[in-house]
Amino acid sequence: MILRTGAFSRTTVVRFSHAQTQAQRGFFSNSSSQAAKNRIYDNVRNPNEFETLNLLSSSSRRPLITLWTASWCTTCQTVKPIIRSLIEEEGVGESEGGLGFTEIELDSVLIGDLPVRYMITSMPTLLSFDRQQAQIETRLTKPDQMKDKEFLRHWLVNEAKRHGAGGAEHKGILGWFSGR
Repeated sequence: MILRTGAFSRTTVVRFSHAQTQAQRGFFSNSSSQAAKNRIYDNVRNPNEFETLNLLSSSSRRPLITLWTASWCTTCQTVKPIIRSLIEEEGVGESEGGLGFTEIELDSVLIGDLPVRYMITSMPTLLSFDRQQAQIETRLTKPDQMKDKEFLRHWLVNEAKRHGAGGAEHKGILGWFSGR
């Protein structure tokens, strides 16, 4: 049996013999009790790629962290390794349910109106999506905040805690009307 993960993520190929497959069947059917791993996806260059990743993250109840960037943005190139290090190497957010991460390339000729749709007005911008909804209230646009590793760690943990609950700060529908 061959198991492949991710359409846009790094491909992992695991080979099992039939005997191992039978022995591991319980592991795969009960994997929800295991800590969720963060996923790093390939860069997004068009709206269809983004919609696919957003749907994939939503179906796995894993918030999608997006870094809106361009190749000529020097500040973006400074914060990118900090964010990737926290998510990929340190595993920030895994104990809360895991995160997905991708970069949105704003200078791609195919990107269309995607930045306008999500009110991206500056670069870099960190924007989380939960249940396919942009969490505009918690987006980060200040480079100083993105360069502060502790602030960024706290922000990522809070976004990971949503794990499919949706909404900023877990507001219910009445919270929107009461102004909380």
